[in-house]
Amino acid sequence: MSQLASMKSFQGSQAAEQRIEPNWHRIKQVLDLTPPHSCGEDSVHRSMRAWKNFTRCLCLGAALLAAQGLVAQDPPPPAPNEKVPRVKTDVLSRITIEVSGGEKDTPVENASVYVKYVEERKLLKDKKLELNVKTNRDGIAHVPNAPLGRVLIQVIAEGWKTYGRWYDITDTKQVFKIRLQRPPKWY
Repeated sequence: MSQLASMKSFQGSQAAEQRIEPNWHRIKQVLDLTPPHSCGEDSVHRSMRAWKNFTRCLCLGAALLAAQGLVAQDPPPPAPNEKVPRVKTDVLSRITIEVSGGEKDTPVENASVYVKYVEERKLLKDKKLELNVKTNRDGIAHVPNAPLGRVLIQVIAEGWKTYGRWYDITDTKQVFKIRLQRPPKWY
């Protein structure tokens, strides 16, 4: 019996060894995660990465060449003794407003003259502008840089009726004669 028991124990240990031994090559394959050969996609990704880097360098070089060409085409600055004529973008005028009043057309001194106009814009809301000047002893007010077009001229003077009317400025030097009236008497 002892022989039989020892044989069984020997066969059991051999079987245990046989079970463990054939599994070592499988375990080795499972632990080795690197593929035996490179994948076809890896070479495609490497070539695409190289192509992207090449196009980036090419675009950067083209941009630098274009910037150099633009800088090289700037005209030299004018000499300090040369006079460069000013270019006016908008046509502006100088209007003269003569304010008189009463039956004898006496000049009204120190009257406030308001010139209001609208500056039209294409993209933004129209801009409303207003100029304020006073008349001198002769009752004359000069409005510099008044735009051509439709303007509202209002005159306010102490002891006189307020005046306001729309005018069209068509000439660069135009004169407007305004006659004020006395206000009605309140009883």
